[in-house]
Amino acid sequence: MDSGRFQQHLDAPTGRGEPVRGGHSGAAGGAACRDLVRVSVAVAGGRVAAASFDAHGCGATLAAGSAAVALAEGAEVLDAARVGVGEIDAELGGLHPGKRHAAELAADALARALGAAVRADGGRSPVAGRTLVAMSGGVDSAVAALLCAQDGGDAVAVTLELWADRDNDGERSCCSAAAVRGARALAHRMRLPHLTLDLREEFRAGVVQPFLDDHAAGLTPNPCVRCNGAVRLDAMLELADRVGAGTLATGHYARIADDGDGPLLRVAADPAKDQSYMLAGTSPGTLAGLRFPLGNLRKPRVRELAARAGLPVATKPDSQDLCFLAGTDRATFLARHGGLRARPGDIVDRRGRVLGRHRGHHGFTVGQRRGIGVAAAAPLYVLEKDAATNRVLVGPRDDLRRSRVAVREAILHRDGARVDHVKLRYRSRPLEARLDGDRSPGRHDSLELTLTEPVLGAAPGQTACLMEGELILGQGTIAVS
Repeated sequence: MDSGRFQQHLDAPTGRGEPVRGGHSGAAGGAACRDLVRVSVAVAGGRVAAASFDAHGCGATLAAGSAAVALAEGAEVLDAARVGVGEIDAELGGLHPGKRHAAELAADALARALGAAVRADGGRSPVAGRTLVAMSGGVDSAVAALLCAQDGGDAVAVTLELWADRDNDGERSCCSAAAVRGARALAHRMRLPHLTLDLREEFRAGVVQPFLDDHAAGLTPNPCVRCNGAVRLDAMLELADRVGAGTLATGHYARIADDGDGPLLRVAADPAKDQSYMLAGTSPGTLAGLRFPLGNLRKPRVRELAARAGLPVATKPDSQDLCFLAGTDRATFLARHGGLRARPGDIVDRRGRVLGRHRGHHGFTVGQRRGIGVAAAAPLYVLEKDAATNRVLVGPRDDLRRSRVAVREAILHRDGARVDHVKLRYRSRPLEARLDGDRSPGRHDSLELTLTEPVLGAAPGQTACLMEGELILGQGTIAVS
């Protein structure tokens, strides 16, 4: 360790003081560790025109904030976006391992400040071949970045910070502060500049709150469809424009096809990993700026490419649940954030007979069999939920069958006469179907679907993905029948 360089930053810190005029700030640390770093930057003409910091805590935290400002101020924005823990550590002459946490906080604060500044005030002419790549810290997005950077491609990485909770649920998710830190380290390992985009307010308002509201109303929501269609992708495309990138690439398993009237979403080559359903809310205008490098690949091949490139995430397991539920369970989350706590109610059959009791209608989904808690001669399934009375209606499997499905708040990107299939759940297969009534392109308050074969339970609140073969022509939300 070069103690002289550390002491210099400690004795005469660079840029310590008030936030820069017209700048944007990012902070890291706080109550849990008692160390806090706040960095402020202003960007102009593609450079960090000014930077400052303030810090509270140990001496290493103060020195790390100073080092972050010294490395960033005056640099090209994308060079500043290459500053991470390693660079701050080197600027300080090498921190003791027990103090490396200070460099992590300073890197986090700088990254948040840069992301906010570029989002608000950045702007440059398009750079040929430049792509903004969404990186979550997993293998799929890493390989997407790898493919974009191949053959001399110019890739810039971005990670979204979407969720933070004082009780730490979601801290193991792909959108938490810890996950952002891991994604940034991976991007820097791949020699890519990395920006952090803080969308926590937008995510809370546009995804989490509707998720809570829908559960309270007795529905089964699809937050990922809403997130991709209304929060994540458009925000990153806006950032892509700010950094001169012509396209945004993600690690989704999906494809884009042009049917002669513009881009449409198409299912992935790997049916086991296809994510087109979760992207169904994406407009053709947004699709025009997207790339899905993994769309024609299968997962084993993706892991092989990661291993061949020496990426440490090559064997990292896939996330299995909603990002903001990582580290907690749905019932606990609904109680903590939505006030949906135990509310005993009746489980009834078609004749209104009370068969048992439950702890809240929000704990059930139409079509559910397990966990109902009622003994019967034949298996029982959830047929309906009534939020107003807090009753859950159950019955035999055949009572789930539906040949017609009502859809609300629908949008058609093409003539609905072309619709020949509908997908009603993420992991279900598309069913043959046709649209009835007005099938003109555009928005519809309601649509009716007739299925060639009955579906066993169409859960209100889930997305109905309207398809022609492999193409996604539109989508809507399954309505209460």
